[in-house]
Amino acid sequence: MVVGPDFSTSVNEEHYEEVDRLLKSAFPTDAEARLVRQLRADGDMIFESRKPWDGKIGGYFALSRMSAPEGWACLAPMAVRPEWQGGRLAERNPNMAVGGPKDGMYRGPWRFGSRMLQELAANYEIPLERLPANVPKTIVVLGKPSFYGRYGFSWQRAQKLKSPYPLASTLILRRGDDVPEAELVYPRAFSDL
Repeated sequence: MVVGPDFSTSVNEEHYEEVDRLLKSAFPTDAEARLVRQLRADGDMIFESRKPWDGKIGGYFALSRMSAPEGWACLAPMAVRPEWQGGRLAERNPNMAVGGPKDGMYRGPWRFGSRMLQELAANYEIPLERLPANVPKTIVVLGKPSFYGRYGFSWQRAQKLKSPYPLASTLILRRGDDVPEAELVYPRAFSDL
């Protein structure tokens, strides 16, 4: 039975060009590709993840080091190959669909962005003593609360933050249920967008 895209792997220098092409095709401008290049150049990139399928990068996300608060990271950008967004890979390939509750077809495993966010959120379910030291204390994302909220990101827990971006689109992923008060200072590369 087919279950979906390959496991996520880290991005190495050999993948930079392919990531650049993905970002340029997934967004209307090259701003996200420039952001990633600048985050790397500034040494603010913590981790880059890619989800391959059939020899291509299907999905990508970057975690960069927030200037403040210490130990926090920013999830941006996140991209999925345009022709595979929204589970379209499975829609075009009926052999890839697996049985599901409604119509007998379930495409969830083929949603690259969803799979990547599920994998990221799973890190915050690992017992603290087994969690790798390089996992950020908190991850901030700007996006739709209805989407990111499905993967452990909380809009409500971000409402006491001070940010240069609208709090209506700011969510955080972290352990516990506290509502932190802090000022968000994004890496310098974000001011160049």
